[in-house]
Formats: sequence, C-alpha cells, structure tokens
Amino acid sequence: MFEYPALYETAGDLSAKSQSTYLSLIRIEYALLFLAAVLSMNWSKEPTFFIVYAVVLLASLGVLICRSWMKPEQDWYRGRALAESIKTSSWRFVMRSSPFEDADSITIPRGEFREHLLAILKANRFIGDKMPPDSAAKQQIPASMEEVRSLNLEQRKVFYLEHRIKDQRKWYAAKAGANKRASKRWMFLGIAAYAVAIGLALTRVEYPNWELWPIEPVIVMASSFIGWTQIKKFNELASSYTLTAHEIGIIQNRVEEINEEENFSEFVNDAEQAFSREHTQWVARQQA
Repeated sequence: MFEYPALYETAGDLSAKSQSTYLSLIRIEYALLFLAAVLSMNWSKEPTFFIVYAVVLLASLGVLICRSWMKPEQDWYRGRALAESIKTSSWRFVMRSSPFEDADSITIPRGEFREHLLAILKANRFIGDKMPPDSAAKQQIPASMEEVRSLNLEQRKVFYLEHRIKDQRKWYAAKAGANKRASKRWMFLGIAAYAVAIGLALTRVEYPNWELWPIEPVIVMASSFIGWTQIKKFNELASSYTLTAHEIGIIQNRVEEINEEENFSEFVNDAEQAFSREHTQWVARQQA
C-alpha cells in the first residue's frame, strides 16, 4: 500500500474525534435521563433529594444545549466526506486515471494533484480551525504514491484489484453484516425493555399499595435503545452496504478485460464513483 496525503489523515482525525464527541454526548444524555427517571420514583421527601433531582435534570438540559451548540455530528460528516474525497482522488492519481492521466513529465500530474488538494482545502476552510494540526507537517504527495504510479499497466491492475477493489468489497460486506447484527441486538433489547415495563404495569394492578415501581426508568431505557438504533441507522446502513458490496463484485469482473490505459482510467473512475456514492448519499441524508 501507499501513504495517503497528510490532509487525509487530518480530515480522518477530525471525523473520528467529532464522532466520538457526538456519541459520547448522546450516551451522557441518555444516562442522565435514566437517572432522572429513577429519581422520579420519589425515594425521599427530603429537600436535598429534590435538589439533586433538579440538578440532574439541569445537567441533562445542559448536555442537550451543548450538543445543539457544538453540532459535532456536522464535523463528523464533513470530515469523513473530506477524507473520502481525498482518498478517491489519491487512487485516481496513483492509477493515472482522469483527471491525472499520464503526461510527458510527472511534474504535470503532480502539479494537477497538488492544485486539486489545494482546491479541496479551500472549499473546506470553514472547518479548518477544528482540524487537528498533528499531521500538517507531513508530505501531501508521499513518495510511495509516485512509486505506485510508476508501475506498468498490468502491475497497477493487480495492485488496484488487491488493495482497493477487494479491500472495499470486504469492508462493505463486513460492515453490512455488523450493522444487521447490531440492529437486531438493539431492537431486541428495546422490545425486551418494553415487555418488562408492560409486565411491571400489570403487576402493579395486583399490588397497588407498593409505591416504588420502576416503570418510568425502564421506559426511558427502552426509548434509549430504540433511539440509539435510529441514530446509528443500522438497518439503513446494512441495506446500503450490502448493495454497494454487490455492485463492487460486479465491477471487479471487468478488470480482466482491460488492456489499455484509457480503458483502465475509465474503469478506475467508475469504481471510485461506486465506492463513494453510498457514503456521499449517507452524509447528505444526515445533513438534510
């Protein structure tokens, strides 16, 4: 494999950290709501108890406001979209695909790729202050990229098949399976929690004098499980990833028919569009 431009690493770090922040805030919010539901059972009549109850509700509100103000999910999507854009451009460059075809001198496509990265950076300056500087000093066109680009057509076909097409097909297939399993797991937990709440409600009929019934906490827990499934979009992603994996499998068979640089350039562009289409659509849906 070759090294990607430093900008790719920077955008990926931004996306990963923003995703972690967003999901952590969601978890904290759910935990505080569950705690508030537990406290709503009136364990005590002391003023201190109700003060604690109010503080928990206030903290939950604070997390909600913080998440709405910071909007880490937007940086997550934008950072991922930027990283994927750089990745697919890098593969086009090393495979001598349009718009970085062969030229009399390597300085020509190298300059075109450098200008392309600069245009991407300018288009994303609105998140520049949030991008970590750790990798800013690294190479934007690593030598390993030019080494792969220097391979002949047959060598590049093999390299692209092994390190890009098969790798992406395996990744999408694995992600499709993981999201499908996660969807079933979280949906089962949600249904189980609702079943427990219903059972408690029916049991309460038999024991009306018992005051501490944890029905509200269980309902909050069930809602959190269902909400987490919707936030992560397990079903939607499982379906999209499965279709993309099949599409890549169909594209994969074409590589053996290629024997000219022009055809290979067209093939790489078609493949890269397939790799990025699902992700681009997902980012657009998240920002809608």
